Amino acid sequence: MHTRRRYHHGDLRSALLTRAEETLREKGPAALSLRELARDLGVSHAAPSRHFKDKQALLDALALTGFDRLDEAFATRLEEAGDSFPERLAAAARAYVDFGTANSELLDLMYSIKHTPEASEDLLAASQRWTDRTVGLIAEGQRRGEVREGPLERVGVGVFSTLHGYATLAASGSLPSEVREQGLDELVAYMLRGCAPAKAD
Repeated sequence: MHTRRRYHHGDLRSALLTRAEETLREKGPAALSLRELARDLGVSHAAPSRHFKDKQALLDALALTGFDRLDEAFATRLEEAGDSFPERLAAAARAYVDFGTANSELLDLMYSIKHTPEASEDLLAASQRWTDRTVGLIAEGQRRGEVREGPLERVGVGVFSTLHGYATLAASGSLPSEVREQGLDELVAYMLRGCAPAKAD
């Protein structure tokens, strides 16, 4: 159960986002309210409006922080990975699934908010950076001859949709924990088969 914390000083915007993410995880996006967040933090009900004009702006900011964190996790894993496409795909898959299972509500929000007409340019740019990383991974594999030829988006959509579906299943608890680790290895092997160059006759 959450214990209400009083807010005294510092970065109110950061405190609002932290508490908003806690509420998102505990109760879902419908429960988010700027007035309730202000009450939780012990500030006036008008204080949050200095940072977020409305709930949509708050959700947009939450989604933006999610994409930034996912991008950072993705980059860190790739820095630690080897040079081959199988190694880099495995690292990317692990980064995505780990993020998705630890932040399932946030991940859902990220992909729903970015498609709304009110989505900010910053959010769209953050989403595009993440997409570019994924596409870049495929492009690297093609340059090395480890990924089949074809438009990057067409090759990449199979990778992303498979990975996102697996992360969603893992986050929902549909996959037993003892199966998840081996299952991810098998998923990577499945994606690699789909990306493999055509064999010469």
